[in-house]
Amino acid sequence: MTEQSRDEHPVITQDMINLFDDYTHLSLDRRKFMDNLAKLAGSVTAATAAASMMASNAQAQGLTSETDASLTIADVSYAGAKGEMKGYLVTPKEGGPFGTVIVIHENRGLNAHIKDVARRVALEGFIALAPDFLSDQGGTPADEEAARAMFSTLPAPDVAANGVATIAYLKSLPNVTGKVGAMGFCWGGGTVNNLATVAPDLAAAVAYYGGQPNAANVPNIKARVMLHYAGLDDRINAGIAAYEEALKAAGTDYQLFLYDGVNHAFNNETSAARYDKTAADLAWSRTIGLFKEALA
Repeated sequence: MTEQSRDEHPVITQDMINLFDDYTHLSLDRRKFMDNLAKLAGSVTAATAAASMMASNAQAQGLTSETDASLTIADVSYAGAKGEMKGYLVTPKEGGPFGTVIVIHENRGLNAHIKDVARRVALEGFIALAPDFLSDQGGTPADEEAARAMFSTLPAPDVAANGVATIAYLKSLPNVTGKVGAMGFCWGGGTVNNLATVAPDLAAAVAYYGGQPNAANVPNIKARVMLHYAGLDDRINAGIAAYEEALKAAGTDYQLFLYDGVNHAFNNETSAARYDKTAADLAWSRTIGLFKEALA
């Protein structure tokens, strides 16, 4: 292999992935990230290629069609805690009444990938709503880097209150069972965990590699909880033991799955270096199984 082809197709190491995770969730300093990545990759060209492979691809096709004839898709607005919330609502055209599912985005906001996940949920027989939790800040911007920076300004109480408002909106829709579940990824996973502590009417809470709530608030959880963690995700996994201890002490109905050898964001097929189809498919089947039990 030539030097050029090595740069075009660099080997992605765990150190690179850990560095990327630190950049996207903690430092948000792209220049520092790229400098350090170039040292690991061996050149600036290789670092650029590696960063692209680890990042999520906003232009990726997705796993479902935006024009699926069996679905009704709409951009909606509804009352949030302080202002108007916007979201992406997907409804099966036939059947019902339906259980409803909130699909909560990562720290890049409401994007094409999360809309695709909402369509997948709807194809499983639920009404799915992907809210934009940046609505109070004007909505998710096209620039992913700008979106990440906006999350540091979101007050946690406002996020939780907008989640509660989203539950109320879904309960108000026609042809629903009145039971609401929530699933979220990364920032959204942490949001689901926190929402469960303040929303006693949430029936099911599924968090993918999400930060854990304050242990003191865990006894407030009434939802059935399902937690998906990536075995190589040391940053998030550091909080598992305390969370699980609190869940057990509170007698919460929960399931916890740790997927060995996979990274944070293993469910996101638009990230070539981090996606793991086997783990993603297994986690998805478990998630839908819980929703079918809890939201009927």
